[in-house]
Amino acid sequence: MDFVMKQALGGATKDMGKMLGGEEEKDPDAAKKEEERQEALRQQEDERKAKHTRMEAEREKVRQTIRDKYGLKKKEEKEAEEKAAMEQACEGSLTRPKKAIPRGCGDDDEEDEESILDTVLKFLPGPLQDMFKK
Repeated sequence: MDFVMKQALGGATKDMGKMLGGEEEKDPDAAKKEEERQEALRQQEDERKAKHTRMEAEREKVRQTIRDKYGLKKKEEKEAEEKAAMEQACEGSLTRPKKAIPRGCGDDDEEDEESILDTVLKFLPGPLQDMFKK
């Protein structure tokens, strides 16, 4: 009968004990094999990280050549310069810099007050403008 079972299973009698609920055979080198597998995984992960680091360094070198060729700056450098410029402009002032005030809001010392008549005259045709200016 054992021979018939072996033939029916295709020679897989080791797994037969597991299927029938028997005890599994313990591999004496299982712990060693698992440790080797874990070490191989760690090594693969380290190689992958090193590869990505090299690729990123190559990309950064290409980016830097493009920046040098076209006179561009890194985002961090650009932001740092803008921040420094804002701090320098605001250093002794208690209010915000004049550039931050939109045009038409607040006091405009540079522009003279225009009357409504002058504004309307700008939109009139040439001969009518001459009549009103006299």
